[in-house]
Amino acid sequence: MVSTRARTLDRLPAGAVASAPSLGMWSEFWQRFRRNRVALLGLGFLVAIHLAALAAPVAALYPPEKIDLARSMEVFSSEHWLGTDENGRDVLSRLLYGARISLVVGLVAVAIAAMVGMLVGGVSGYFGGLTDTFTMRATDAFLAIPTFFLLLTVLTLFGSSLLNIVLVIGLTSWMSVARIVRGEVLRQREMEFVTAARVLGATDLRIMLWHILPQTVPSLIVSSTLGVAFAILTESSLSYLGLGVQPPLPSWGNMLTASQSYVWSAPRLVFYPGVLILLTVLAYNSVGNALRDTLDPQLKNRG
Repeated sequence: MVSTRARTLDRLPAGAVASAPSLGMWSEFWQRFRRNRVALLGLGFLVAIHLAALAAPVAALYPPEKIDLARSMEVFSSEHWLGTDENGRDVLSRLLYGARISLVVGLVAVAIAAMVGMLVGGVSGYFGGLTDTFTMRATDAFLAIPTFFLLLTVLTLFGSSLLNIVLVIGLTSWMSVARIVRGEVLRQREMEFVTAARVLGATDLRIMLWHILPQTVPSLIVSSTLGVAFAILTESSLSYLGLGVQPPLPSWGNMLTASQSYVWSAPRLVFYPGVLILLTVLAYNSVGNALRDTLDPQLKNRG
């Protein structure tokens, strides 16, 4: 009897008895998403900037730390397409390598926040009772702390290494994810497929991992997309204040810091990283908002 139940349970798809999403469902999703022209432009920009960051070791004409004081503050040339900075370093190369740092910080920090948020929100929503009360009150307590000042304090005490920056941003951004996951779990745990899995002998851990948490993925995608924009902006702000990524390692934020003395004499040095930060944050926000509207079942039924 146990083996029969186990075989039956293994054949039960995660989250439902129904089959996996068909090509028609993905086609419908794309049709709804593409109606948002701003989000399409944002998606195209994000694809381009991520590809450029990946290709930085090949696309960059010079090492980002290479100093050539004889060619400092050069505007444009065939050798330096976007000119050089005050130390004669190639601006284009530093922007490409800076994109790698800023995007990695954003993506990894959001991955950490998503994992912690899924754990806290999943346990809180599934078990309820005192567990739910304790975890949600702890979440509210973390939400009440001014996050940016907490970041400044921790980085001042433990140093501004890249690992510390990623960990601190990730571990101070999980609260909103936890609340979203908790709401989804509360809604899903009373569904028929969860009852069926429980009758078949599935453990609480298996039900959570294979049947409930996969249903939270659409909401997590939206939250993570918006979270990447916040993480990139936070890293840039920390670097601008001198507590983020430290030179000579380039990031868009510390490039802004280094160029603030030349805002009138060489505004291009401020313009390039500033515009890239702005466009990347706007692109992530536009894609996140479009995903939210596309995946919202109420808006879907209304459309």
